[in-house]
Amino acid sequence: MAPEISRTALITGASRGLGLALARTLARRGWGLVIDARGGEALEATRRELATQTRVLAIAGDVTDPVHRDALAGAARSIGGLDAVVNNAGILGPSPQPALLDYPANVLEQVYRTNVVAPLALLQAVRHELKPGARVLNVTSDAAVEPYEGWGGYGSGKAALEQLSAVLAVENPSLRVYWVDPGDMRTQMHQEAFPAENITDRPLPEVSVPGLLNLLEGEQPSGRYRAREIGVAPDLVGEAVGG
Repeated sequence: MAPEISRTALITGASRGLGLALARTLARRGWGLVIDARGGEALEATRRELATQTRVLAIAGDVTDPVHRDALAGAARSIGGLDAVVNNAGILGPSPQPALLDYPANVLEQVYRTNVVAPLALLQAVRHELKPGARVLNVTSDAAVEPYEGWGGYGSGKAALEQLSAVLAVENPSLRVYWVDPGDMRTQMHQEAFPAENITDRPLPEVSVPGLLNLLEGEQPSGRYRAREIGVAPDLVGEAVGG
């Protein structure tokens, strides 16, 4: 018998890092999931794991590809619509990060296509599958608001995503639109940003999940949040860390 689904979320970049940590937690809480990632093998492993707890549709592909976005919209339709969209997929750009005057313009365009254009294009593709009061959660960074040396490409893209999110919230008051800084995390992308550095002192992505849950299941107004500074109900903390 298929598990009973309370709500459904679409999570991009769900095969590792923050996306995987959030997908695991939502699956335990009875959410149905539509997930994607560029790597088909890792995504299938994630689907098999989560399918023991909830209904999961997994589609491998690149969010910059309109055909892939249409496939995600079709999956959302087949699962009964969406209560949340989590735009988590993204790319860092060159590793190590170059100064802006040395940044290849064609690579910067790719970073913007993935981190800015694709999240909006995905929302456009699934707009008719969004249920009333659906939540949109765009994962951003402190690099969007702080001028870190060497982070001009990634940071400016995230800054654009934040402004896009803010305008989206104003234009769509029936939705709850969040742009969320998860904080430094021990992830592959963070290691790529600091290729010669030991990042084992950074917290695992699971530490940021309770704040995301508060936004997805609570009643916070649209806006910018830092995931680790959001008040979290005790039951959410236990679920998020697998306690």
